[in-house]
Amino acid sequence: MNLHHAVLSFALLCAVSSVSSTAEAARGLEARDLVTLDRYSAPTLSPNGRMLVFAKRSVDFAANKSATSLWIENLSARDAAPPKRLTPEGWNVNSPAFSPDGSTVYFLSAKSGSQQLYALPAAGGTPKLLTELPVDVGGYKLSPDGKRVALTLEAFADCRSDLTCTRKRLDDTAARKSSGVLHDKIFVRHWDTWADGRLNRVFAATLPKGKEKPLKTATLIGADVIGDVPSKPFGDNSEFAWSPDGASFVLSARKADRAEPTSTNFDLYLVAADGSGSARNLTEANKAWDTGPVFSADGKTLYYRAMKRPGFEADRFALMAMDLATGSSREIAPKWNASADGITLSADGKSIYTTAQELGRHPLFSVSIDSGEVTSIFKDGSVGAFELAGDTLAFAANSLKTGDVIHITSADGKAPLRAITPSAGKMLPDVRFGEYEQFRFPGWNKETVHAYVMKPWNYEQGKQYPVAFLIHGGPQGSFGDGWSYRWNPQTYAGQGYAVVMIDFHGSTGYGQAFTDAISGHWGDRPLEDLQKGWAAAQKKYAFLDGNRACALGASYGGYMINWIAGNWFDKKGNAPFKCLVNHNGVFDTRSMGAVTEELWFTEWEFGGALHEKPEGYERFNPARHINKWKTPMMVVAGQNDFRVPIDQSLSTFTALQRRGIDSQLLYFPDENHWVLKPQNSLQWHDTVNGWLKKHLGE
Repeated sequence: MNLHHAVLSFALLCAVSSVSSTAEAARGLEARDLVTLDRYSAPTLSPNGRMLVFAKRSVDFAANKSATSLWIENLSARDAAPPKRLTPEGWNVNSPAFSPDGSTVYFLSAKSGSQQLYALPAAGGTPKLLTELPVDVGGYKLSPDGKRVALTLEAFADCRSDLTCTRKRLDDTAARKSSGVLHDKIFVRHWDTWADGRLNRVFAATLPKGKEKPLKTATLIGADVIGDVPSKPFGDNSEFAWSPDGASFVLSARKADRAEPTSTNFDLYLVAADGSGSARNLTEANKAWDTGPVFSADGKTLYYRAMKRPGFEADRFALMAMDLATGSSREIAPKWNASADGITLSADGKSIYTTAQELGRHPLFSVSIDSGEVTSIFKDGSVGAFELAGDTLAFAANSLKTGDVIHITSADGKAPLRAITPSAGKMLPDVRFGEYEQFRFPGWNKETVHAYVMKPWNYEQGKQYPVAFLIHGGPQGSFGDGWSYRWNPQTYAGQGYAVVMIDFHGSTGYGQAFTDAISGHWGDRPLEDLQKGWAAAQKKYAFLDGNRACALGASYGGYMINWIAGNWFDKKGNAPFKCLVNHNGVFDTRSMGAVTEELWFTEWEFGGALHEKPEGYERFNPARHINKWKTPMMVVAGQNDFRVPIDQSLSTFTALQRRGIDSQLLYFPDENHWVLKPQNSLQWHDTVNGWLKKHLGE
């Protein structure tokens, strides 16, 4: 496909925004800018593609909270009027969806005191409460005819469809004078939440009409599928689907049994939409991950995504098609060495639209169901959420210069892009963003490794600048051409630093073999890439002051900070960085194998269970090298981080203090693996920037 129109239009939009802001720019991006910027998301098209609803998140910094509203744009209007606010002032809402006829917009809100489902005329008006259930509604999906709704609710399995049973048990627990909780299996906690026995489950009900009262009950679907749907902690509505006739569902679930913390075996279950009968496992033969069910329009084919290797969460997601009459499946694009993020069918049902990481970007693709041919639709920066309606494509795209901007174009991406929401440059006209580019170098095994370099906002030819050397987490992740509200290189460029980010072996978007290369090799192959990448960057970019650099990383990136502290020295024993920042990083890989919650991860990465393969956990254990530590380090810890629990950060800080190394601990009693609250985020940035200035200067 010829991408000239779409790509050029996006480039021009960015260029115009950059030129207009640079003319007045007097400063770089600051942490407060990042924390308080409006955020746009959830592009949602009416079925005829003429109306667009999207979400706008605004921050009340003084109150330390945010609120999200819905806005609507008539895409067919000739006056090009700006979007209008749809939800009333004072409402905090999420998850918009149109009715099949496009006349109504549904959404979730906790306006009534608990999160429930509401409806609002697309033309505007007063929201109508549709559910008044005794528990919060986590998500929903309308039936194809719009008459029924599937609701995801947290409930106790033995309570089945009786939601008052779940409510009573929760209330009784809250009223107890004792606080002890007895567990007899893991998970006992997951991500940032302690287990209380409830599961995410799918319920169905008929939507109230006219003046009918809100729903107070719903019917459990797939009662014998004992697992979380959507999955915890980050599952979504793509994990279940209505059949076109509304008679059945397909659910993606992993059994919530004793093996759950060591398993990635999600299966697809066919269940009746009225809650009757037994579930039928459609993918029992595959012991790896099956998810993302989508029915063809005639209901005869089920499309889904599947991994091949049990226990490996970063395996490639292949696009699959199953004949529901025979149960036979085939891979749609076996030659495409990318991991598909989702499935959206084209209007004619002949193609699948999906995003996937590719060489440091996150483009949108179209995949022919018949031939498996892959076509790029939009490949600049990173595409997030998108929707198709007829020949209209709405999508959110971001880059290293802006958060999500919602655009409209044609389904093939050839029509000129129309930006519906503003870029960061438009919202911050006095800010000059750091320019950036991608570079490559031969890394481990002489294989090509990609990286990004960013200039400081106040860059001048011929000058040198101190460097923030950022190391991504995962480890199967990427620091690519995308925007982050947590680790954003522009906040360092805005302080006058250059930035270097290397996608070492193990990163995603460079083929599955490249991703696989880190398993069992946490401390050698990635370290070699970082060392060679740092040398290549200094050789290529004269503005990098290699004598004034600090390295920063989170999660696996924090692990690598600990590993660098004891394993990266020149021949004279000098450390490469003036300071280090370790955010929630692994200190002791052996203890990590016993204290983290998703055991399938550590058991895959280190070759087995801790009691079976202790040597795999010790091979690249930072705790074994603390006697060589000497570089000043800041450590960040979140009390509610159950992925890399707080003992890892406390151990790091203790080792630093006992060694007499200049060090600080920034502790958040109310954050998890990430720092999310607005004022905490600003404190994090200000504290980290202060640490850099202490060791690198202004």
